Amino acid sequence: MQRKSITIVGGGFSGSMLALQLARLSNQELFTCDVHLVEPRPVPGPGLAYTAHRPEYLLNVRCEHLSAFPEQPEHFVNWLRVTQTESCHFSFCSRQSYGRYLQQLISQVLEWPSSNGIRCQWHNQAAKSIRVLPGGRSAVVALSTGTEIHSDYVVMALGNFPPPPPTRHDLRYLRHPTYHGNPWTPGTLRSIGLDETVLLIGTGLTAIDVLLGLRADGHRGQITVVSGHGRWPAAHPEQEATYPSFYEAELAGRTRVAEVLRAIRRHVQLAQQQGISWQAVIDSLRPDLGRIWAAWPQPEQARFLRHVAGIWSVVRHRSPPQNAAAVQEMLDFGLVRLEQGRVQAIEPDADDLVVTVRKAQQPARQLVARHVITCTGPLLDYSRVEDAVVAGLRNEGHLVPDGLRLGIQTDEHGALLTAQGQASAVLFTLGPSRRPANFESTAVPELRKQAVALAQELGRRLLDDAQTR
Repeated sequence: MQRKSITIVGGGFSGSMLALQLARLSNQELFTCDVHLVEPRPVPGPGLAYTAHRPEYLLNVRCEHLSAFPEQPEHFVNWLRVTQTESCHFSFCSRQSYGRYLQQLISQVLEWPSSNGIRCQWHNQAAKSIRVLPGGRSAVVALSTGTEIHSDYVVMALGNFPPPPPTRHDLRYLRHPTYHGNPWTPGTLRSIGLDETVLLIGTGLTAIDVLLGLRADGHRGQITVVSGHGRWPAAHPEQEATYPSFYEAELAGRTRVAEVLRAIRRHVQLAQQQGISWQAVIDSLRPDLGRIWAAWPQPEQARFLRHVAGIWSVVRHRSPPQNAAAVQEMLDFGLVRLEQGRVQAIEPDADDLVVTVRKAQQPARQLVARHVITCTGPLLDYSRVEDAVVAGLRNEGHLVPDGLRLGIQTDEHGALLTAQGQASAVLFTLGPSRRPANFESTAVPELRKQAVALAQELGRRLLDDAQTR
């Protein structure tokens, strides 16, 4: 029987979890399949998020919720216990430990064939292009070395792209040696002198990681953080609490943002009267956030993005309590100074960079720092992504950015929609690229759910193909 082929472009968390779930499909002995995992980094599994060898970078989800397998919620906790990797304060472990966990899981899939007939092979190369063949039933993935993989299905698991430039005019600063457009580039923090001044753009979880990394390195220079809203991520409570879900009773099918917000505020008040934190109310809705988002028509989704998304990010994507305490200490001692306003311009000035900041109707002010680091979050707009694979598919009409510029247009299974609105029979995606459908599409609990669902869908299609031959 001819072997089928699935190529996964990207071997970070999403891509590796898909390969892992494909290998775990049960009762699929009717098909045989090769899974090609394309990942240029030194090891598959951790991806960019969990690669850095820095113990101060903590997961922002408690380890009890980070099992790779939804049906085995204790899997990661048990792995920590067996490997004696570390003691997790308040149940928040280091990202490097989670990276080792993921690396170990995917290595087991790569070492031997699975019982269901799937063989997984890692290509330690970058994908150069994806070419959909005539008829749209298969594709060829070209790798950087010239290798071509003929594929029945191709899944794009590209993860997050670096933040876009904070300004779009006079871009000379992009070439300045002390401007750091991607805080996750290896060696970025180690290139900063201990007494050199630093300016961060953004106050999200990435900025907190950078601050903690600089502190761990012994940095002594003044750090300025610029933010349009001036808010840090809220902290997780030290003890996790639960609150009953009210989605089915009050939120299912609600088509207006205001209706949902009113219900959430009411339950926050009810929870506080019972001595339960507001965080528990937000967390009770986590399994249903995708359905809440999908029920809103696009004008309501746009309204949410304009008026609510900023504060939602603060309350939803929270920081471990020890991280929040460390940042507050740095603020209290004057090591970090917060400046509210939006960056208007960045101009090189010899070895320094001059950052022009404006707040509302106030006069612009100029801040000078030796290093500037953009911590504003990843580029989501696929019409601006310059990656060769993305650009090629976009130019051919196989990949269409969504109207809100959050990711890629897909059907309910993650199949890419063409420029004509038809679901591709060969191209799929998972991970942050599916934010248009789910909005919440970056954290482990949501991504592993996508990996399970897509593995089952591809398994069903493979089985159908085998039975029709």
